[in-house]
Amino acid sequence: MQSTQSASQAGAIAAGRASLLVMGAAAFMVSADARVIDPLLHIIANQFGTTVARASIVISAYALPYGLFQLFYGPLGDRVGKLRVMSWCLALFALGTFACAFVPSLPVFALLRFLTGVVAAAVIPLSLGYIGDKFPYEERQVALGRFMSALMLGQILSSSLGGIFGQYIGWRDIFLLFGVVSLLVALALNREANRFPEARNTERKFGRGMFLPYMTLLKRPNAGLILGTVLIEGFFVFGGLAYLGASLKDRFNLPYGQIGLMLAGFGIGGLIYSFSVKKLVKRIGDLGILVLGGSLLGAAYIAIALMNRWELFIPFNILLGMGYYTMHGTLQTRATELAPEARGTAVSLFAFAFFMGQSTGPIVLGRILETSGYPAAFATAGMGLFALAVFARVLFARAGRRALLVPDV
Repeated sequence: MQSTQSASQAGAIAAGRASLLVMGAAAFMVSADARVIDPLLHIIANQFGTTVARASIVISAYALPYGLFQLFYGPLGDRVGKLRVMSWCLALFALGTFACAFVPSLPVFALLRFLTGVVAAAVIPLSLGYIGDKFPYEERQVALGRFMSALMLGQILSSSLGGIFGQYIGWRDIFLLFGVVSLLVALALNREANRFPEARNTERKFGRGMFLPYMTLLKRPNAGLILGTVLIEGFFVFGGLAYLGASLKDRFNLPYGQIGLMLAGFGIGGLIYSFSVKKLVKRIGDLGILVLGGSLLGAAYIAIALMNRWELFIPFNILLGMGYYTMHGTLQTRATELAPEARGTAVSLFAFAFFMGQSTGPIVLGRILETSGYPAAFATAGMGLFALAVFARVLFARAGRRALLVPDV
């Protein structure tokens, strides 16, 4: 392990860029914190005396500011340095996560999750912008795939740990653990920022004109197509994902520890994608990957809606993870080329759209859940994602390679 880490750091130094390992660790903590509530949602609802659909406010309360504040951190990262902004925000994130262990009520919990989402918003999009700055396009999707594997591992372990803590230790204690580890990662990230100082865009101003770059970006060819697609993707994917754990409890009465382990399959599916992405890009191109991902997502959600045995959830959830990362990876790669001269801003706008969908999806699908049940909610998500992939494929192809500003590989 040490030799691998040393080799990674040596390669980073030679290339004049921070290690993907350190940025991946930061992304791991943010990803783990975002998804750790999924297996705990039923427990949280019971403790605070409310329904699962209403307790999901703690998920939306995190995702909403996470999306909104992308618009702030993009220009800030371009101006003062992406690594430095990430390290500061991750330190505040650690404090907020630690405090979640002591909440006395659901409204206070939602407020703390909101504040934590505000600072968590900096980590992943600025990491993606940094990768876009430091890796040439032909190497970027592979680098992004490796970086995304950290997010997948975060989801795998957070789901498992959430279920185990919920059943055997206590759901609050998981936030103590995440807070301490996040602070250690923030210190390591700050060290990377000092080792690899970034060129700063001192012309970027804050105030009334702060959001002008976003207005300019929206005028780029196919910006609306990329942003609209990822918004709808986030709406359906995470609208259904929020209720997978609760559905296993209500439909099959499984123990929370088992539910957490089963939910980890989503991240395993993502790892399968990361190992196969290079071959997929060569064989079917990025638009083929887009349709493949949407098809896998649609099939998995509909299968989960119709299943009558809990054992079937395991392969279906792995398929769900494969579909999500397959589809999202294409959109993410294209987003890094929206504005090569200001990737932090471009990726932040992309993440803003994505998390607007992610924050509203659980609310809308929660209403379907309350009126028609889990199968209807999951089937809605599946059909929506399949239709989205097909229509997006047609629109991207119609737009053409020149308008997209991205070489079709």
